[in-house]
Amino acid sequence: MSKRTANLEVIAFAVVLAVVAIAVVARAFHARDPVHGESGAAESGALRVTVTPDEAARRVEVTIGGAPFTAYIWPERLRKPVLYPIRSARGTFVTRGWPLDPRPGERVDHPHHVGLWFNYESVNGVDFWNNSDALKPADAAKMGTIVHRRIVSSKSGADRGELVTEMDWVMPTGKPILHERTAFVFAGDADSRRIERTTTLTALDERMVFADAKDGMLGMRVARQLEQPSNEPQVYTDIAGRATSVPVMDNTGVTGEYTSSEGKKGDAVWSTRGRWTMLTGRIADEAITLAILDHPKNPGFPTYWHARGYGLFAANPLGQKVFSNGRETLNFTLEPHASATFRYSILVLEGTATADRLEREYNAFAAAQSSRAGD
Repeated sequence: MSKRTANLEVIAFAVVLAVVAIAVVARAFHARDPVHGESGAAESGALRVTVTPDEAARRVEVTIGGAPFTAYIWPERLRKPVLYPIRSARGTFVTRGWPLDPRPGERVDHPHHVGLWFNYESVNGVDFWNNSDALKPADAAKMGTIVHRRIVSSKSGADRGELVTEMDWVMPTGKPILHERTAFVFAGDADSRRIERTTTLTALDERMVFADAKDGMLGMRVARQLEQPSNEPQVYTDIAGRATSVPVMDNTGVTGEYTSSEGKKGDAVWSTRGRWTMLTGRIADEAITLAILDHPKNPGFPTYWHARGYGLFAANPLGQKVFSNGRETLNFTLEPHASATFRYSILVLEGTATADRLEREYNAFAAAQSSRAGD
């Protein structure tokens, strides 16, 4: 063999090794992206996501694989934009229908619990959480409203869709006090649906104090079948002392159970901290897991869970006093023109997920989000 031929063979072998190395690195990077599943193997099964704004209808439709998944909506009757409804990969509604689209057998309490939302009970003394069109005019006049301002961008894609919106948190006087910019990422495959929500709040001209309070911050109201069975009536009181009664109902077909990253289960999850919490149950013959993943860069991490058996599934990182029985107090503050960012991943999975599965999902989400943020 000539020296020239030997050199060519060495070069060719080196090129092959380089191509293989690039492929391995690319696959490893893809596996860390939570929109492609826990192991990266789902990358070939990721479905096309279509994001379609319709500003005249005050909504943005999101479909995955051609099937409806959710919509970003801001109807005049709501006091904040929400994602509603949310469906599983099979098309099953996992969020409550009432008050927008009532379904038989649902609870009709807490009319401000609609779909998936983000707000807080006390910002500079004003309640943004409990506002709804069901309030008496005198009460509604004291509430804050989150007003959709514009769609910054929307993007469909082969394996993910993106939506960026801007909103203002507006006082009862009509004065905006906070500007919100939220980026949504939607993805899914044959067995799962995923939402990543990254929200940045910026104080305008005043100092913002998120007083330590129970009701906040990322919330979801789930379908009746995913509630936890309950045999006792309950009464819940908001920051102004208004009481809401939650009666005992027929528990037939009600199968939900919370599990937190710290091993807490059922009602024991409420008022405890955790990196993630999942809610498992069945709707008809479909086993479903809903999960909310916190992020280590979020204020108040790991969040306290405001997870109620009657169907409120919420993460509240800022309300610590009530959850810790007074041992901790936060009163999170933003100085004028300062910002804070909150990142969450919401999963709708087919089947009953294991704690190990959720831990892998959490680790992938935390790593990918930190990488995107340049942290």
